[in-house]
Amino acid sequence: MAWVHEQLPGNILEAYNISVREKCESYLLFSGETSLGDGFRTFLYFLGLAYCFIGLSAITARFFQSMENVVKHTRKVVEIDPRSNTEIIRHERVWNYTIADITLLAFGTSFPQISLAIIDSIQNLGSRYAGGLGPGTLVGSAAFDLFPIHAVCVVVPKAGELKKISDVGVWLVELFWSFWAYVWLYIILEVWTPNVITIWEALLTVLQFGLLLIHAYAQDKQWPYLSLPLPRTERPEDWVPDEAASRKQDKIAGDECSELFQVGDTENGNIVDIFSIHSGDGSGPVYHSISGSEVAEPSNEHFQKNIILEDSHLLSLWKQQFVDAFTLESSESRKLDNIYLWVARIFWQLLLLPWRFLFAFVPPPHIAHGWFAFICSLIFISGIAYIVTKLTDLISCTSGINSYVIAFTALAAGTSWPDLVASKIAAERQTTADSAIANIICSNSVNIYMGIGIPWLIDTTYNFIAYREPLGVQNAAGLSFSLLVFFCTSICCIGVLVLRRLTLGAELGGPKIWAHLTCVYFMSLWIIFVVLSSLKVYGII
Repeated sequence: MAWVHEQLPGNILEAYNISVREKCESYLLFSGETSLGDGFRTFLYFLGLAYCFIGLSAITARFFQSMENVVKHTRKVVEIDPRSNTEIIRHERVWNYTIADITLLAFGTSFPQISLAIIDSIQNLGSRYAGGLGPGTLVGSAAFDLFPIHAVCVVVPKAGELKKISDVGVWLVELFWSFWAYVWLYIILEVWTPNVITIWEALLTVLQFGLLLIHAYAQDKQWPYLSLPLPRTERPEDWVPDEAASRKQDKIAGDECSELFQVGDTENGNIVDIFSIHSGDGSGPVYHSISGSEVAEPSNEHFQKNIILEDSHLLSLWKQQFVDAFTLESSESRKLDNIYLWVARIFWQLLLLPWRFLFAFVPPPHIAHGWFAFICSLIFISGIAYIVTKLTDLISCTSGINSYVIAFTALAAGTSWPDLVASKIAAERQTTADSAIANIICSNSVNIYMGIGIPWLIDTTYNFIAYREPLGVQNAAGLSFSLLVFFCTSICCIGVLVLRRLTLGAELGGPKIWAHLTCVYFMSLWIIFVVLSSLKVYGII
């Protein structure tokens, strides 16, 4: 590494060494941490980072529950039957499938990265240069979403089972805006205004998320002149088939509140589960989709009965959350004959206990159609993201690893865990590959338009008011190089998906040998991205 340092300008290297000394004197909780060895401190901080990711997974489970309640919200529609001249009352869903996939699902699963980037930008207010932690995490998260998550989704379907995209038009629109997001980012970093970001560039970046929503909705509704003339084939009426959703589920992984939902949901199976968030292998409560005929029932007695039941049990449901938080043994653990498995299960529950108790303060998702729980979950996610930024800074200074490298590897993988869970479960339970792949593609768009656009908009606005200057980007070359590598490898990834569609007839699943070969290929692309980006950051290439 000495020859790398010799190539750096003296003033930059000196500033870097000064900042390292200052950071290494900082600590997370106690000043006594600085007396420990750097190697031991790095190990402890990595453990803390892993524990934060466990907490992030736990609160994400509650976030998904609240999101499902938001999506299941219906509105009352009164129509007059022209034949009998009587009123027909039906309840139709408020959320459109495509818009829900892009906003609630993709935005929700990307919120850890977005909140981390926003916190990083707020911490950098007053600096004339943008922080690199947020953009590095978001670009790395995009690579993790596209390669490892696709690799998992390809092998998830049963051997020989094929799952393809039914609405190719919407997928092409989402894919176009995903690719354009990274082309746009490269343009503003290297072509339009090299190494600086203006307030107008940041504002345009954010506004393009709105254009994505409008274009995707237009494609879904087949608006003339704004949609591709592609037919929609084999789109299921129910987003989750009954046979997949009716399997018994006992606990939610990392956030077991089974009794909480058994109270309010067992009497009414008609709960919308568009996203297939909870798996059918014992990791979540039972959910069913509302069929079109059930939504159109004039009386809708079951719907009204469930609302009354929920209102009368809200306090008891909230109390039950705390009871479940301190419940270490489940019905499954009691059935374990192997003492070692039982001990491991109890140890895992003890490890989760602090997170479960903390997240029990999140209101039950039945309140206000899940919006209170939705907002509280976002607040907790933001808090964990703040701790993650602190731990990353400490790991960087105690280990000497570049914070940008940590951002697009460890941080990107950890904060992308919700994306992995959502896409995996969707690939398992849905009859098509639409939501599983849409979550991956749309999460990448959200990462750029919102995850990078909003933090840059905050910093550029502050710099414009305070200094009348644009926002500088110190590591623009490294970020631009990562974008180029990601763009090239993503073309290779999408090309294989298209090839599978043309040869096997579907993007996911298929013969076991081909599914595993595709999985290895996607993981190889991710390794190539990580290695090349790391070598560029350290100046080796």
